[in-house]
Amino acid sequence: MTDEERLQEFEARIAAGDKIEPGDWMPELYKKQLIRLIHQHANSEVMGALPEGTWIPYAPTFKRKLALMAKVQDEVGHGQLLYRAAETLGKSREQMVEELLSGKSKYSNVFNYPCETWADIGIIGWLVDGAAVINQTLMSEGSYGPYSRALKRICLEESFHIKQGYDIVITLMSGTRAQQAMVQDALTLWWWPIIMFFGPHDKDSVHTATLMRWGVKPKSNDEQRQEFLSKFLPKIWEL
Repeated sequence: MTDEERLQEFEARIAAGDKIEPGDWMPELYKKQLIRLIHQHANSEVMGALPEGTWIPYAPTFKRKLALMAKVQDEVGHGQLLYRAAETLGKSREQMVEELLSGKSKYSNVFNYPCETWADIGIIGWLVDGAAVINQTLMSEGSYGPYSRALKRICLEESFHIKQGYDIVITLMSGTRAQQAMVQDALTLWWWPIIMFFGPHDKDSVHTATLMRWGVKPKSNDEQRQEFLSKFLPKIWEL
């Protein structure tokens, strides 16, 4: 078969809903985009565990401490699953970690912001992880088998993280005026980083068209962002 015939067969499989597996033929650009996407996602899981990990000694109750420890363990485990998925495409874990440490590879910018109060932990768990679940639930239906299967498991665990964060927010909002103000300050701090969690607007996105063409990304950045707003804004206004 020629490369053009292979590409047509490849795209026909994706259109039919088939999963592409590591040993299957795939365009080099598809492989390159997947490695970039999964590597960045794995980095984000690891980096996301760091600000929350610093709060384990300061959690206000023993129950909160146990829950936060479990969440940090989950996040690092998610990184493990995703690095493994990227390895199936031929890039070693050692190289990916080295590129993270050297600053060559990226991760979600939301994890560059300081986590200074317990309310920050609540907002991260409820809304940052809420945004992640919107994104990852959609991506779990994507065309690459190992990534899709890893995301299905990750989303199940992330649903616990959302409930944990929401419980922290509800507890603080049921408390003193100072605690309520702390939640408002945290929401103000994190709101725009959360909104930009989904990436640039579609018109400015370099990679979205290719990822959607080959079934890696079922919905665009702006569609995912709108889905997040529709789901979470009513509850934010209520609180």
